Amino acid sequence: MMPLNLAKDGEENIIRRIGGSPEVKKHLENLGFVAGGSVKVISTIGGNLIVNVKESRVAISREMACKIFV
Repeated sequence: MMPLNLAKDGEENIIRRIGGSPEVKKHLENLGFVAGGSVKVISTIGGNLIVNVKESRVAISREMACKIFV
C-alpha cells in the first residue's frame, strides 16, 4: 500500500484506504474517492495530480493525494 502521489502516471489503481480527519474523508468521498474504487493518475504537475475517478477528471493537491492509499 502506498499514497496516491507515488503512483505512476497512466496506471490503474484500487483505493485501499482514505486517511485524514473526518472532514477530509467526507470531502474526498464526495469527489468519488471511496475504498474499493479505482483511480488512475493522468498527470502530475508541480506535485499536484490530475486523476480519473468515477468517470471524471479531478485535480487534487499533493496533501490530499497523500491521504489516499492505493
